Amino acid sequence: MSENQKYDYALERRLLELSPELHRRFTNTVVALQHILSGYQRLFPDFTDHTELHSMAVIAFCNQLIGNQISLLNADEIYVLLTSCYFHDTGMGITEKDYAEFIQMIDFGDYFETHSRNDIPQIVRDFHQEFSGLFVRKYADFFEIPSDVHLYAIVQIVRGHRATNLMDSEEYPVSLKVPGGNQICLPYLAALIRLADEIDVAAARNPALLYDMETLSNERDIIEFGKHNAIHKVGMSRDSFTVLADRPNQLIVRHILRLTEKMQNTLDYCRKVVNRRTRFHIEQTKVLIRRNS
Repeated sequence: MSENQKYDYALERRLLELSPELHRRFTNTVVALQHILSGYQRLFPDFTDHTELHSMAVIAFCNQLIGNQISLLNADEIYVLLTSCYFHDTGMGITEKDYAEFIQMIDFGDYFETHSRNDIPQIVRDFHQEFSGLFVRKYADFFEIPSDVHLYAIVQIVRGHRATNLMDSEEYPVSLKVPGGNQICLPYLAALIRLADEIDVAAARNPALLYDMETLSNERDIIEFGKHNAIHKVGMSRDSFTVLADRPNQLIVRHILRLTEKMQNTLDYCRKVVNRRTRFHIEQTKVLIRRNS
């Protein structure tokens, strides 16, 4: 957890206050997923962190993005958001058996016209949001997801952390009624995770306890790790995100600039979705980059 992420457990505390039962289900899910999330290293031994540490970082950014709006969230929305934060990358570490099953259920469009069917790591990486959604659906009973409506919400938000169309009112309804009467605002929760996931790019994403940087030999991995390690933190103010980074060489600088452009595009999209479709808001409008002194 990097210093810029003020992890005050606001969402967890609020959920415990509103619904001890949903909080129990969430904490049990966290315990059960710790080993499963580490499974991504089977396919991606040199990839940036996708363990529970990343899930915690995503929740930390969600806490900051939500701010005082937390009082507008009901227990079911908070449960779905927190649970989805832990589920969103489970597709990166699925078993061979689940991969063989799930690949038959995903619409790949024309993907295989330009990609090999034998490159399993690339397929998983490019469609991991869909594999994650199918994982949640298959193992919903094990994780004690309380209803089919909660399950639908979690699956959609997990899928929505990348690629899906959050403006689609059928896929992402503004008011999804769950048993008990609460309404879940899917576009807001999905946009939160998409944006929080996008801005978790600082050096803490590659903790030394998980990786031996000296062993990297693949050029793409070297650039990826070099880029993240050059970024000291991502700060958040009322109107912007600030990427504080070193400039070790021109190659890494170019990749950091591309990364911040991608962050800006994600921010613009998520802000549009939330501000147009929901009663919530995302105040930040720009991504800045500053040289670390």
